[in-house]
Amino acid sequence: MPDQANILVIDDEQIMRDGCSRILSRDGCSVLCADNGSQGLEEIKSHPEKMDVILLDLMMPGMSGMEVLDHIRTFDPNLLVIVITGYATVESAVEAMKKGAYDFIPKPFTPDQLRIVVRRALERRTLQKETEFLRREREKSLRDIATEKSKIKTIINCMGDGVLVCDRDSCIVLSNPAASRMLKTSETLLLGNYLNQCNLPSELSKIMEESLQAKDMSYASVSQELSAGESGDIFLRAHTALVRNDIGEIMGSVTVLQDISHLKELDRMKSEFIAMVTHELRAPIAAVEQQLTVILNKMAGDVTEKQEQLLSRAKQRTRGLLDLIKDLLDLSKIEAGKMVQYKEPLLLQEVIQRVVDLMRAEAENKKIDLQFSTPPKLSLINADRNSMEGIFTNLISNAIKYTPEGGKVWVALGEEGGFVKATVSDTGIGIKKGDLGRIFDKFYRVKSTETRQIVGTGLGLSIVKSIVDAHLGSISVESEEGNGTTFILLLPKELNPAPC
Repeated sequence: MPDQANILVIDDEQIMRDGCSRILSRDGCSVLCADNGSQGLEEIKSHPEKMDVILLDLMMPGMSGMEVLDHIRTFDPNLLVIVITGYATVESAVEAMKKGAYDFIPKPFTPDQLRIVVRRALERRTLQKETEFLRREREKSLRDIATEKSKIKTIINCMGDGVLVCDRDSCIVLSNPAASRMLKTSETLLLGNYLNQCNLPSELSKIMEESLQAKDMSYASVSQELSAGESGDIFLRAHTALVRNDIGEIMGSVTVLQDISHLKELDRMKSEFIAMVTHELRAPIAAVEQQLTVILNKMAGDVTEKQEQLLSRAKQRTRGLLDLIKDLLDLSKIEAGKMVQYKEPLLLQEVIQRVVDLMRAEAENKKIDLQFSTPPKLSLINADRNSMEGIFTNLISNAIKYTPEGGKVWVALGEEGGFVKATVSDTGIGIKKGDLGRIFDKFYRVKSTETRQIVGTGLGLSIVKSIVDAHLGSISVESEEGNGTTFILLLPKELNPAPC
């Protein structure tokens, strides 16, 4: 390992911090430790130039590893973060890597496994510093650097990530073998040719061209995911940044390509696994619920009051598990692109009226005034009927759940520009400002004394947003703690509605 590499270990477990420190110190590394996310961020801010690699535990009390990672990406996107995770949270590790983590290591791990993953990160850190040095070469043009047989050229060619450097005229002046391999094209077809001559993926060449035309001095970099290869089976993440001279003039751009095909495959396998497991679990759990219903209805004999309480609680938990299985199946269908299968011209007011009629009994049980208003004439939308019913069932049901007795829930329809606008409002407990940005995240639930007794999976709003996105619409939320919540949906109008 490089001399005096600086490692920061952020983990709430003392034994993990001590173990990592002992192993890495023996290899000549300088190791700092933090027992929570907030302390770790303070260490990073205090010594940003000294941090080479950060070992970050995802599962910590207080500020989670994901939140720490978000702050690190905002503070310095070049910091290399290796997330520490258990085998049961590999999905979280994948999400962390999508957010910019460099690698992950599952617990438990051996000293050699730790050394390997840290060594790989330190090698990447060395290449980052060398690449930064390339950008800071002030007295040479990018074309001169491309022809110089130097140490930088050797390092670039040995990088596992692809590198493309353009001059200000959109001509590629530097590339490496990794870029040619990822883009499935020869280096001779890249070097010395303009972007429109290199047969690059259209999304990539467009971003590179647009970056060279940037006028804003604050323009830093752009990241995007794209597919390459004839069959589109290679998935890449491209980071494009400008190179400027001393007076701020654009000299060219640098694009770094990372092959994320293995992450996409891992994501696909995860979705298939969830779909298979949930499908296999649904039938036996449904059978258990049916048997509990038979016993509670005293069809198998009398039960005592205590037994009835215990069985009712068991049935409630079983129903909650079936709801979770249903949401997981819906989520796997969405990720596989199979949730929204049949779009047709729809009158949204008919769909919502059906949902409101089904929900009215639930509202009346809580003495909640459920209202629905719609204009006499409303444009059609092109949508999947079942998906639309699922959206409004979820939103109206949530509004009823989180509104105290005697409150009000109302649904309104209208039009706004080229969209049909739907709002679902309530006079419920509202949402804290700090929670608004995360309510559409998977498995996220607002935690408070008012929500503690309300059963839910944390997947409903994530599924709603995915369905709305699949219909090229948008969903937003307005809320204030204690003053109710309003969800606003915009769905595109049918372009060529059939004559009435």
